[in-house]
Amino acid sequence: MVSRLLALAAALLMAGGAGAHGDHAHPGAAAPKVDYAKVWLEKQQTAPRLAVAATFDDRGRLWLARVVGQQLFVSSSVDAGRSFAEAVAVNREPELISADGEARPQIAAVGQRIYVSWTQALPQPFAGHIRFAVSEDGGKTFAEPITVNDDSRPITHRFNAMLADASGVTLAWIDKRDGAGNSDYTGAAIYTARSTDGGRSFEPNRKLADHSCECCRIAIAADTDGTPVALWRQIFGKNTRDFALARLAEPLRRASEDGWEIDACPHHGGALAIGRDGARHLAWFTGAERSPGLHYRRVIGETMTPPLPFGNLDAQAGHPQVAVSGRHVTLVWREYDGRHNLIRSMHSRDNGSRWSTPSTLARTASAADDPLLVTGHQGLWLVWNTTADGLRTVKIRP
Repeated sequence: MVSRLLALAAALLMAGGAGAHGDHAHPGAAAPKVDYAKVWLEKQQTAPRLAVAATFDDRGRLWLARVVGQQLFVSSSVDAGRSFAEAVAVNREPELISADGEARPQIAAVGQRIYVSWTQALPQPFAGHIRFAVSEDGGKTFAEPITVNDDSRPITHRFNAMLADASGVTLAWIDKRDGAGNSDYTGAAIYTARSTDGGRSFEPNRKLADHSCECCRIAIAADTDGTPVALWRQIFGKNTRDFALARLAEPLRRASEDGWEIDACPHHGGALAIGRDGARHLAWFTGAERSPGLHYRRVIGETMTPPLPFGNLDAQAGHPQVAVSGRHVTLVWREYDGRHNLIRSMHSRDNGSRWSTPSTLARTASAADDPLLVTGHQGLWLVWNTTADGLRTVKIRP
């Protein structure tokens, strides 16, 4: 166990050093200087674009957003992903687009409107802009993309999350404007913007919280009254990277107490689903030595259930997703058995109190994206993009 944790910490430090903390010097280090700008651009131009976004509309069509080259394409399927209509390019002018791991496009369908958002990668290391476009004709054409962050400096505005319904569109992202030029500022911040005119314009950016982790995706879901609720990895104290939860425009509350002390970004965001009863269902990863791995928790009002460990740490369990329908809760996550990437799953029929034994939903011997859970088309679906097997869609339950 100790050796595994040391290896995990070393890997995270390297990832964080090149990502979240590339601007921090290490006194006495004799390692050669790294050209971060070159490494950054090479990654944006050559990394596999496996990260996709998917959603069902109210007619049961599955919508898919994926990056090919320097363009974001949207297509739809009437048979739950077995075949797709011809894809439509969202951005006419090519641009670097982040589409791997924690950085991924987003898509939502509300009536005839198809909303998409993504992170445009800038030439400066770890810099980006939050981009957005809307189709008002059912995905046939898209309006000219706009930049949503109103701070235009070439710094971090990245890791976009999106929530849309009939009342409007909300975007949330990780933003380093408050720490730019301020060496005393820890981490980044969570910023949001909202559109109430069908995505034609956005209100001024608003800060939800200071001192977020720099590279872990944000999870966002609608509360029972429609208010967006966000879950993200927060920096507590000097460098404790646990999770926080907040309704938009309200103070955050601590959502996990793992006590993971690490001077790097884990690149491992959490998952959030909210039931009709207002219960928040959370899933996350921690490297804290006392209980490393994946955990689930239910939050109702001020009451939080004890964290429930799940997944096989020896199989590198990670990148969870959670969905809820009535009292039925579903968890999915990734594992690796030494030969295959696996998508594992377990279910609860009593609102997260008791759980089934884990089962395998899908596997591939090739590189693969993280799993997505998508509700619609008369059930809950796994959407999983892989190099060798293409896009996989698996119905999990009615």
